[in-house]
Amino acid sequence: MATWKTLLLQDSASPVMEQLTFFHDHTLLILIIITILVGQMLIAMLFNKFTHRFLLEGQLIEMIWTILPALILIIIALPSLRILYILDELYSPTLTVKAIGHQWYWSYEYSDYKKIEFDSYMIPSNELKNFNFRLLDVDNRLILPFNSQIRILTTSADVIHSWAVPSLGVKIDSTPGRLNQTNFFINRTGLFFGQCSEICGANHSFMPISIEAISPKFFITWVNSQ
Repeated sequence: MATWKTLLLQDSASPVMEQLTFFHDHTLLILIIITILVGQMLIAMLFNKFTHRFLLEGQLIEMIWTILPALILIIIALPSLRILYILDELYSPTLTVKAIGHQWYWSYEYSDYKKIEFDSYMIPSNELKNFNFRLLDVDNRLILPFNSQIRILTTSADVIHSWAVPSLGVKIDSTPGRLNQTNFFINRTGLFFGQCSEICGANHSFMPISIEAISPKFFITWVNSQ
């Protein structure tokens, strides 16, 4: 069981990702019901011997198969629009971090408290410790406080990158000459991993993102020690 769990994505660590997971399950259940219903009707039509040679129209059934799909689309669209609004809405952030994509590593800047800047490179396989994750761990993790609203500003120094952390429900393009922003709320401590999700060149798969979420108290201590 432990082996199978290592092959799965990390559990959600933000309210937005929880909402995205619920929406996925909600939509998948509707698709399963539709697939079973259509499959059952096709099988019934193929294997029964009922015929109606002179059937030209059926007002009732035409109304049903027009209105019912429209209602299903509304049931899917309303929670989708709600989540899109939540993703775009930026509440008062506690902390702002700027992430800059390079070929092939990330740079981070904390400008709220003090001029803290560092580069974050993937740890090579020959330098990994027993507790490191291959192709995911970095030499300088992005340290963030949990239970705090975080704003990420992202851009790129060369080509288009994409700053993405699945467990936080975050994925945003880092575009040269443009500053994009998104926000998230980490609701527990832990290590959260992501990667560049844009095909940005030869070493595209070797620029991971590693976030270490700690308590706000220890975060302030870390800031003061820099």
